[in-house]
Amino acid sequence: MSNEIEARLKVIEERNARVESDKAWETSWTRKIGIALLTYIVVVVYLRYVVHIDPWINALVPVIGFFLSTLTISIVKKYWQSRRKT
Repeated sequence: MSNEIEARLKVIEERNARVESDKAWETSWTRKIGIALLTYIVVVVYLRYVVHIDPWINALVPVIGFFLSTLTISIVKKYWQSRRKT
């Protein structure tokens, strides 16, 4: 019986560790910068080869939009959570 409880507890602790790791990844600057760089590269390629314009400055627009959204989304989330509790 004790071994069964210990095994179940270990499974729960491992799941909690994975959930915490996923949560940390979702809010990490590494993830945000990675997404921004990939967005920039995709937009540069699109503007250069599909639209045929000089893309270097124009490609910053969606990247700046992404960064602004990551900064403001936590504010919106906190507001939503406070309104939802009532």
